[in-house]
Amino acid sequence: MYEAVFHIQGEGPYERATAANTTRIELWCNDHCDLLFVVGDEDDHVLDHIRESVGVRQHLADDDRIIVTDACLKQHGEEHIEQYLTAHGCLTVPPLRYENGSKVVRVLALDAANLTAFYRDVASDHAVTVESKRELGTPRVDAPVFSPDALLPTLSPRQREVYRTAHEQGYFELPRETTTAQIAEAVGIGRRTAEHHLRRAEKKLADALVESL
Repeated sequence: MYEAVFHIQGEGPYERATAANTTRIELWCNDHCDLLFVVGDEDDHVLDHIRESVGVRQHLADDDRIIVTDACLKQHGEEHIEQYLTAHGCLTVPPLRYENGSKVVRVLALDAANLTAFYRDVASDHAVTVESKRELGTPRVDAPVFSPDALLPTLSPRQREVYRTAHEQGYFELPRETTTAQIAEAVGIGRRTAEHHLRRAEKKLADALVESL
């Protein structure tokens, strides 16, 4: 089995919403509505755009935004990739991701030639870049099909930056080699803000780990 990740530029509502900022949208598609995760420092701007272009039925705000839309994106003129997938015997692994004005899709195929044909077909209609392409080994019966990355929680860009800085500076060592004040200074934010992002990142990672044990 082969896997490739493509960035496909488009003019859909979510491409436009993420075109000029660092916010990311992850989408699980249904026939009647969509489930979205909106992650980033400019999520309020993106939420406003989604309300105007697609409609929001319900959302839960807590750093990340979990949204149920009024209708499926397909009803709002979204350019579909299903026709390309069907034509070349490929399938996608949810969620679809939107960032930097592009739709990011993870595509699987049994034959590498199918991925190549999929790429050429899509590229004839859209601007496409390939993020990665690899062959997947045959999984053991008792092993997960997908990589551990698929099980990791979604951290906001700031949470990721603070957590990585804390790790690099030895915050998690015994004894600790840095303080939250030093982490905040390195990132360029206030100490309390850094502590908030660090606690949020720690909780998300801990919750994901416990669910996988």
